[in-house]
Amino acid sequence: MCLAVPHRITRLLEDGMAVAAAGSVETEIRTDLVPGVSEGDLVLVHAGFAIEQLQDDEGQEIEELWAEVRRLSETPDA
Repeated sequence: MCLAVPHRITRLLEDGMAVAAAGSVETEIRTDLVPGVSEGDLVLVHAGFAIEQLQDDEGQEIEELWAEVRRLSETPDA
């Protein structure tokens, strides 16, 4: 199974690289497959590559869902 996680571009680097954040975790990613990304854009990342740029409305919904997943994963079992 493949999993792509939404990341927000926080800083563009040289040579098709960027720093992106998923929640509070930042990582360097490749942006070659999604030309024209800018700081603040939301992208889906798989295996260190941005594979799709999300539009604002769908991006907001996906970010909220992932925030809920993170919150639930931190909640101890009742």
